[in-house]
Amino acid sequence: MNSRGNEEVNILVVDDEESIVEFIKMGLEAEGYIVHVAYDGDSAISMAIELNPDIIILDIMLPGKNGYEVCLEIKKYIEAPIIMLTAKDDIDDKVRGLNIGADDYMIKPFSFRELLARINARLRKIHRDKNEVMKVGKFSIDDGAHEIYFGVRLLQLSPTEYNLLKYLIINNGLVMSKQVILEKVWGFDFNGEENIVEVYVRYLRDKLDDKEHDIIRTIRGVGYKIVTSDK
Repeated sequence: MNSRGNEEVNILVVDDEESIVEFIKMGLEAEGYIVHVAYDGDSAISMAIELNPDIIILDIMLPGKNGYEVCLEIKKYIEAPIIMLTAKDDIDDKVRGLNIGADDYMIKPFSFRELLARINARLRKIHRDKNEVMKVGKFSIDDGAHEIYFGVRLLQLSPTEYNLLKYLIINNGLVMSKQVILEKVWGFDFNGEENIVEVYVRYLRDKLDDKEHDIIRTIRGVGYKIVTSDK
């Protein structure tokens, strides 16, 4: 039984050595995890974005894009923790991996028990984080329940409205351009026009009763920023 009980946990394993992939896959499946595999950098990126797995185990030495490049690309679109694997026991490699967004680092050869322990530690942290309520000004974000309160009022939000409002709240006080909002909220492959952002900002203002645009402010020619103070 995995650390999340009966809840399905998806893990993406990326390595060009089939024997290592099979070793990890067999062990994780025996623990109840759902395992997906990729053998090169480009496949890893596309699969990660499509699947949005709970954990990614990523080798550095890959055909095409290496693990560092893959890590950088994946972290632009999803927040899944990445455990990097390498045959090099070099402090510079570790520092580089961690600096570009990797969450953990393991040296080959490694014991499966240690890998499993690190995976479970990451999953516990995800579970703990999702059960925490983030408070910013008058807003409260309950990510586990996928709910946002404004004061004591629960906002009735569609999934896109939730993601947009959460993104603005997290970046409170910062001006976010329409293009950046499109990339972060709608995703890299969204082919719509930037005015879709205007449409959803209008939806949010209606639900916040923000008739004067005091909460979500338009910075002309730049983008939007949210003001989360109690004023």
